[in-house]
Amino acid sequence: MYREYIILSRGGQGGVTASRILASAATYEGRWAQAIPEFGAERRGAIVRSYLRVSDGIIKRHSKIYRADGLSIFSSKILSLIDIKREIPNDLTLIVNSPYKPDLEGFKEIYYVDATSIALKHDLVLAGWPIVNTAMASAMAKVFNIASIDNIVKAIEEYFSGEIAIKNISAAMEAWDMVAR
Repeated sequence: MYREYIILSRGGQGGVTASRILASAATYEGRWAQAIPEFGAERRGAIVRSYLRVSDGIIKRHSKIYRADGLSIFSSKILSLIDIKREIPNDLTLIVNSPYKPDLEGFKEIYYVDATSIALKHDLVLAGWPIVNTAMASAMAKVFNIASIDNIVKAIEEYFSGEIAIKNISAAMEAWDMVAR
C-alpha cells in the first residue's frame, strides 16, 4: 500500500496538526508515514495545504503531493474559493467538513462529516474559530483506512494532554461514528 493525501484547511483549523496526528496513528499501525506542511504567508482564515503519505514500506519521496489518492477539505467554504477540479485533477475520494453531502461531480466517492458542529459541541474553539483537526483526522483515518480509532486516540494523546486531550478524543470518536457517504 502506498497512498498520498492532501488536506485543504483554513489557517487556524488545525490542518497541519491533523496531518501529523494521522502520520503518528499510521506508524502505530506498523506503517511508514510522512506529514508535510506547506508554509507560506498563511494567516488565520487563509487556505493552508498539508500533505500526508502512508506506506507499508519505506517512503523515498520527500516533495509535496501532486496526484493524491484522497482529499480532505476542512471547510466547505473552500469549495467556493478555489476550483477543486483544477487544483486536484485526478479522480479521487473526497471528505468535506459539511453538515450535508456537497453537490459535486467527478469524484470517485464523496464523504462528509459535520466537524464544525462536533468541535463546537466539545468546546474545541480558539479565538472564536472551531478547531476541527481531530474530528477530520478521525474521519480521514476511517474513510481512507489509515488507522484504527484506537491508534487515532493514541496519536491525539501525543499532541494534547489533560482536559484538551479528552475533548479532542471525544470529538474524534464522534466523527468516526458520524462520517457518511
